[in-house]
Amino acid sequence: MKQVLNIAIAGLGTVGAGTVKILQSQADLIAQRTGKQVKIVAVSARNKKKKRDVDLKGIVWVDDPVALAKRPEVDVVVELMGGSEGSAKALVEAALKAGKHVVTANKALIAHHGVSLAAHAEKHRAVLAYEAAVAGGIPIIKSLREGLAANQFKQIVGILNGTCNFILTTMWNQKKDFEKALEEAQHRGYAEADPTFDVEGTDTAHKLAILTSLACGSVVDFGAVYVEGIRSVTIRDMQFADELGYVIKLLGISKHTKKGILQRVHPALVPKLSTIGRVSSAYNGVIVEGDSVGRITFEGMGAGEGATASSVVGDIMNIASGARYHPFTVPVKSLSKQPPASMKDLVTSYYLRLGVADRPGVLADITQIFRDENISMRSFIQRDSDTLSKSDAVQIIMTTHPTFERSMLKALARIAQLKTVLETPRMIRIEEV
Repeated sequence: MKQVLNIAIAGLGTVGAGTVKILQSQADLIAQRTGKQVKIVAVSARNKKKKRDVDLKGIVWVDDPVALAKRPEVDVVVELMGGSEGSAKALVEAALKAGKHVVTANKALIAHHGVSLAAHAEKHRAVLAYEAAVAGGIPIIKSLREGLAANQFKQIVGILNGTCNFILTTMWNQKKDFEKALEEAQHRGYAEADPTFDVEGTDTAHKLAILTSLACGSVVDFGAVYVEGIRSVTIRDMQFADELGYVIKLLGISKHTKKGILQRVHPALVPKLSTIGRVSSAYNGVIVEGDSVGRITFEGMGAGEGATASSVVGDIMNIASGARYHPFTVPVKSLSKQPPASMKDLVTSYYLRLGVADRPGVLADITQIFRDENISMRSFIQRDSDTLSKSDAVQIIMTTHPTFERSMLKALARIAQLKTVLETPRMIRIEEV
């Protein structure tokens, strides 16, 4: 039996450099726990001349990352470049077709092409491992695929993007607006120069689609995920949420319903003393609800060099130890195509903020619309407005009992047409997690 596992790494950014550091600094521990010496034999990155805080002496540099798949001495290809297309996709496909195992942290690649890549892995008896693609250092993929595999999963709820959670935490703790909090996240290295994928919710949606596939034994369906980002979240809404006993988080939620699987990503009010409500800064938190195990909560660092690299190395060690498994728990041919449920069928509670003229009859008009749409109001707050220039303007904050989303949307459209409503109504869903 070969006692050395040779690996090639494509991408030497934050996670790639962190992976090199762990493999080198923990070489003896890794060998002790796996029975094999894990050796980096080749690397590739966009800029060879860039200064990196890693030791690459004795390691072959390859300019074309896809060429790593053709090197006969390589047993495992580690793809840490990112992106759902281009070199990342070409490298992973080439490696799997060559019978080489692949480890990746690329959530976009798995969300868009995971099933086809899994088919290549199964055909060529290779491992496709992607623990680091979801929730940083939290072993949520392994838990769903192995430790909790005996369960039918009812629901997954999670904070899956450390960047967004850091921004929202900073907004509230430091009373900064969104743009200032984003700048802080970029300064600390949590957010990219172009943060669109993070703050618009796309990154969370990629991760949610992957978790749903694992939990349901279904084809990854990224296109079925409803997505809202956090750009519209304001300090004002955070203040009212706090007054009501809530905090605002960006959640990814996947749930079985009578009409199919509903996958959604959006800001939500969650109880501030709940497990998810207490997850702050760049940490992630995931709640998994199974029919046998009940409710389990995972929490850990969701972004950064060490946490993500730890998951990458964990996958490498599993391969070194001889672990072999189907990428999505069951064979690709057994993956089901679950019908997506519509957001209009969602039943939840809602937070609503309205800027209105302070005159008699305004509240009566609004509550009449609620009655027409069969919406029951749970709480009501009125405050002077600091966002409208009119002296007779006030802010009305309402929360509702659980109701259909379709009813809430109809009510909002009618409320927005009232002449006494002076700004676009603001709606945020409430999740009692």
